Amino acid sequence: MTLHDMVAQAASLHSDRKAVWFDECSDGPPTFYTYATVIKHAMELTAFLQKYCDPQGRCEIGLYCCPGINLPSWILGILQVPAAYCPIDPDAPPLLSTYFMRKSNLQYILVENDKIKQFQTSHVGWLSYNSSTIEHIGLTLFQMSRSSADVNLQADNVKSKFEAFKVMGNSQLGNTVCPEHLELKTSEGGYKDVGQKCSLAYVLHTSGTTGTPKVVRVPHTCIVPNIQHLKSIFEITQDDVLFLASPLTFDPSVVELFIALTSGASILIVPNAVKMMPAELSTALFNHHHVTVLQATPTLLRRFGAHIIKSTVLSANTSLRVLALGGEAFPVLNLWKSWKHKENKTSIFNLYGITEVSSWATCYRIPEEVFSADFRTDFPVPLGSPLLGTTVEIRDANGSAVLEGEGQIFIGGEERICFLDDEIFVPQGTMRETGDFVRVQNAEIFFLGRKDNQIKRHGKRFNIECLQQAAEDLCQVEACAVTWYQQEKLILFVVPRGDLEERETLLELQKRLPTHGIPDELVRIKTLPLTSHGKVDISELNKIYHYHLNSRRRDSKLSGAEELWERLQYLWKFVLGLLGDSSGISKDAVFLYSGGDSLKALQFYGEIEMLVGRGVPGLLEVILSRSIEEVYKHILKTLFPDEDQLINDDNVLKRKLTKNNGEEIHRKYAKLKSEGYLKVAPGLISFIALSRGNHFFSMNFTKSFMRPSSTVQVRGESLQQPSFLHAVTPSITKSHMQGHEKENRTLTITSEVNKTDCCSVQQICAECNHVTTAELALRTRWKSNTRKCVDASPLIVISSKDEESASVFVGSHSHTMQAIDLDTGEVKWEKNLGDRIESSACVSKCGNFIVAGCYDGLVYVLQSSDGETYWTFATEDTVKSSAVVDPSSGLVYIGSHDQHIYALDIYEKMCVWKLHCEGGAVFSSPCLSSFPHHVYVATLGGLLLAVNPVCTVAYLSLISMSNLD
Repeated sequence: MTLHDMVAQAASLHSDRKAVWFDECSDGPPTFYTYATVIKHAMELTAFLQKYCDPQGRCEIGLYCCPGINLPSWILGILQVPAAYCPIDPDAPPLLSTYFMRKSNLQYILVENDKIKQFQTSHVGWLSYNSSTIEHIGLTLFQMSRSSADVNLQADNVKSKFEAFKVMGNSQLGNTVCPEHLELKTSEGGYKDVGQKCSLAYVLHTSGTTGTPKVVRVPHTCIVPNIQHLKSIFEITQDDVLFLASPLTFDPSVVELFIALTSGASILIVPNAVKMMPAELSTALFNHHHVTVLQATPTLLRRFGAHIIKSTVLSANTSLRVLALGGEAFPVLNLWKSWKHKENKTSIFNLYGITEVSSWATCYRIPEEVFSADFRTDFPVPLGSPLLGTTVEIRDANGSAVLEGEGQIFIGGEERICFLDDEIFVPQGTMRETGDFVRVQNAEIFFLGRKDNQIKRHGKRFNIECLQQAAEDLCQVEACAVTWYQQEKLILFVVPRGDLEERETLLELQKRLPTHGIPDELVRIKTLPLTSHGKVDISELNKIYHYHLNSRRRDSKLSGAEELWERLQYLWKFVLGLLGDSSGISKDAVFLYSGGDSLKALQFYGEIEMLVGRGVPGLLEVILSRSIEEVYKHILKTLFPDEDQLINDDNVLKRKLTKNNGEEIHRKYAKLKSEGYLKVAPGLISFIALSRGNHFFSMNFTKSFMRPSSTVQVRGESLQQPSFLHAVTPSITKSHMQGHEKENRTLTITSEVNKTDCCSVQQICAECNHVTTAELALRTRWKSNTRKCVDASPLIVISSKDEESASVFVGSHSHTMQAIDLDTGEVKWEKNLGDRIESSACVSKCGNFIVAGCYDGLVYVLQSSDGETYWTFATEDTVKSSAVVDPSSGLVYIGSHDQHIYALDIYEKMCVWKLHCEGGAVFSSPCLSSFPHHVYVATLGGLLLAVNPVCTVAYLSLISMSNLD
């Protein structure tokens, strides 16, 4: 029995039932195909492929596409050839996709017509294909022309490049790459042959997060038992609606797709962008389509947030019958009690498996009584029983079976066999090593953690997943993840639930974990980053922490010896857990005698180096054996080696000791930290804005903004270089840059190494030209669905306030203006205007307002914090022009199709002046120069006007007075 045979049987019984729903979650209605239509399109593709493909031996066909209404038909069409389908993700790094295509030796690749250009440009220089391409409905067939010898050589080259450029991260539980040395257990039976005709169903690759990606070829005989058994466990009927939550490159997608299509049920598909928007996704799944079965990773479920999970996903009247979680460690019981409504009847399952034995190996249904309020919260959730045809064994380090105790889990079976990489023959009964450690107790298997997550810290072994589980159990934690950063620091990332006090959180963890399990640092984030498979993206978390470190180093500029002494006392109390103690610190206090130990001394040492922004030789020994005064003086010798008076002058120390008690130090330091050491004028926000054409607009109401050593010159003002420029081009900003000027409007970046060197943004891009295609791999960080065409350019605003994340503002034809978090892609707010928006937004001088024109003839002034309308100004026709703000006066200049340009004082809510532009609508955006102080305006009538905004006021005033005469 094959997957497509099972679908054909179901289609013959349910030909008129709806098989596939596709919902773009926009203004239009969702589309659907019946089973008869799906089979019809599949047969057409099968005939097309049988005509133009000439496979020798086994046939494997690549499928480069995004989720859509035709996806099930395309997969079935390939399977019926017969051939195995090989999904290729258009959003994946091209280097990874190229490695997969070459390692798999794909001869044929079907490319979605809308993705042809992306396919060609993403793999230019890597793939050669003949010029004859054949188009089918919605697809184009590319026939690859390479010799087998070339393939192996090229794959090895790509492999070496992939290993050189991949970012190291921690792997997660389930469906991950396995260790290089696979344990094989052979039975007396025969062998599985990868070349056997019609045997393969699909070909995938592992993620490669812990090594080189493996190619996994999956026979029908391996995956069909999974489908059959899970259909029975979940009690699937023709009335069910399943959601395709997993990408095609993640093998749980096979389970989702074929459980539905072999049962007469429906499968719901949405665009990838919608999956990134929790509110819209939950509305589509549970309000519009009433999804009954959801399979997902725990991280993907958490992305909905506690409110949506409780009010919609697991509410009392939810449509969801079955929720099956796998691919990561199962969430702790405390979370479920906060998520699940007491009247909710959804059945919850824990799934476990690895890609190398696709797809799931075990399943456990959580008993309903576990979710009751009086049930113990430390109940461990087992992995469950093996699925049909699956064998599960637990072995110790010597390879002996473990009946009680701890060991590593191995998975296999007589028919549950996949082919990895270049394997041709695999003995039946082969058992694959998983890299996951478990505990066997009373015949139940409990997950402990991955082999890769076992670390040695402070001389003791620790599994970092224990920290994650302990943190998840805290009521103030919405979600969390842990990384072993550069194998040196244990970092806990927390999505907080309400207000989260770092000190209280660490104290709670100290009650639950050994000393060597307490994190070095707790980092608050708004949401956990995900891989394409819906798991926590560890490499992305490491990047976040790296940026966090750089920000702390940049912000930790000491003003002098007094501030050093204040902050040293704060760190002393913070590390020793004495922040609540209001008494002062004696200058003779010794760290070890004040409640410290060697581990806390290491933490204190790290905090001090972070504070001063450099290493301090010999500091740890001083901390362990000397007084706080000696620690202070030792640091001063490093910071100010040529200023003996700072070391010898005890007045600073004595004055600070007598003047400040511990409470004052804590309060003052906390205040400095929260304000980022910036004193901002009341009602004004220092910020940098980046709009189209690399145009920077900065309002600096502080003594020092962003980096003091790297400045930007715009319109004669000394502005600070935004931090993201450093983050994107670190090697360029450190290098010597060639001088470049363009009148007074030149953008100049001053290098810290040579302050006379400068370059433009265009030069930065030019200097990137030496980067090869293999080195530079762009990928989508996030997407936001605006629902209709976007003609306006985005506006990026970066506030100087530490607590405010950078925002992207953009309008669309859907009449909405969105404010989006630059880091996470989360929509902060959305405002509906009166008509479509083609005008690009601009930010006011104070930073508190966003200004944009609209087709309804209004100029909207919205509050940047929440999108509420502050003021609207009516012109006499459509406003497509983008506004510009005058940094000297704060006036906003904008054009209209009524042939006028307007100067608006948004603070007084008045039009200061308007000027008729002598024929032709003003569609272009005004351009402002400081020297001379002119506004330049172009019209559709072919005119270019240079307007002096000051003289225009005086001139228009004279006109008004003459009219009175």
